[in-house]
Amino acid sequence: MPPLPARVRVTRPLLPLAPALAKAAGQLLPEADLEQVQQAALAIAGGSVIGAALALPGGAEPLISVAAGWRGKGIEAALQAELDRAAP
Repeated sequence: MPPLPARVRVTRPLLPLAPALAKAAGQLLPEADLEQVQQAALAIAGGSVIGAALALPGGAEPLISVAAGWRGKGIEAALQAELDRAAP
């Protein structure tokens, strides 16, 4: 996996998501039911959430979204890898 841009970090926040994180994730993934999230990974740059990956019940593929200006920089793969690492 290519390295992430220097100021980007990927983290797995505690669930349920804090209100500010839930709002940011909801903006990136408006179709997600945030109350059903079983796992989450967020990409953060400069204090802003720029990417989100959410695993929902039922074994479906996780929902992943990255802000337009950050796409294609390896962030999607890093979010997926963080969810995979956390999977039971």
